[in-house]
Amino acid sequence: MRAIVYRENGGPEVLESVDRETPAPGPGEVRVRIAVSGVNPTDLQARSGAGRVAPPFAEVTPHLDGAGTVDAVGEGVGGGLLGRRVWVYMAAAGRPTGTAAEYAVVPAERAVPLPDEAGFDVGAALGVPALTAHRALTVAEDGPSRLRPGALEGRCVLAAGGAGAVGHAVIQLARWAGATVLGTVSGPEKARLATAAGAHHVINYREGDPAARIREIAPDGIDLVAEVALGANLGLDLAVLRPRGTIAAYADDGSGGRPVELNATKAMVLNARLQFLVLYTAGPEARAAAVADVTAALDAGALPVGEQHGLPLHRFPLDRTADAHRAVENATTGKILVDVA
Repeated sequence: MRAIVYRENGGPEVLESVDRETPAPGPGEVRVRIAVSGVNPTDLQARSGAGRVAPPFAEVTPHLDGAGTVDAVGEGVGGGLLGRRVWVYMAAAGRPTGTAAEYAVVPAERAVPLPDEAGFDVGAALGVPALTAHRALTVAEDGPSRLRPGALEGRCVLAAGGAGAVGHAVIQLARWAGATVLGTVSGPEKARLATAAGAHHVINYREGDPAARIREIAPDGIDLVAEVALGANLGLDLAVLRPRGTIAAYADDGSGGRPVELNATKAMVLNARLQFLVLYTAGPEARAAAVADVTAALDAGALPVGEQHGLPLHRFPLDRTADAHRAVENATTGKILVDVA
């Protein structure tokens, strides 16, 4: 099979296209014939090293997310998955082989059936963005801990960076769960995308007084902020948060490594919750709940992708995976996909 690998940390140039033996699934595993592989910033962090001296394995095939068809199952796996179209998440988490290959072997629970109406593009765009969005929407002190229609009824959710992949999923899931959804963006084109994703209100944070505009829409304050750039946006978040509201920080994009400056008095007066989150350490119960709820939203048709749905797709063939990584590095708006099959 064809696979993309790297043996040392570095830039996209360390990625190499190679021929490898098609792997066989072990006990509790399935083999997926990958159709589309999704690229996330976390894949680039793993490839570049992100603080590690060397990759955790002698050779790594990158990418956590993807979609394809189960063509073999290991011992102990029921036959219900064999032949099923699935979306794959956390394929390369703690393992040397991700979805940037013609075949990927993953634990059976990380291969989730796709509804008949959902294409491989949708499946490859789920994973990290959708599960992270679910986690962000379910960490508030007063819940909910699960998402379903009506679970966020009467609440105001602010998706910071509403045109990004996670922001897009936050908007879609929050809208499906009944929230009033606001999104902050940096310009008209991203405003168009956030609106297409389903945001009820979109605010350009570079114009006028964004806090005043948000307060006009939500005079009692924002219940929950899904935050992509904590260092840059924390002041705005605290200015619009309601008492006992939650800021769920899943990234700190654009901070340049600057320390986050917190107005502790303001946060204490609000009884604010600042929740940090990352998918890998969220715990198996939280991830399982996220998978179940994202699947329900997917079944309901609530998670479409593509330009008309607020998430443009940018495609690369497998042998140009390095260019796909460069597109993510260059902050290309939308979802970067690698066509494998």
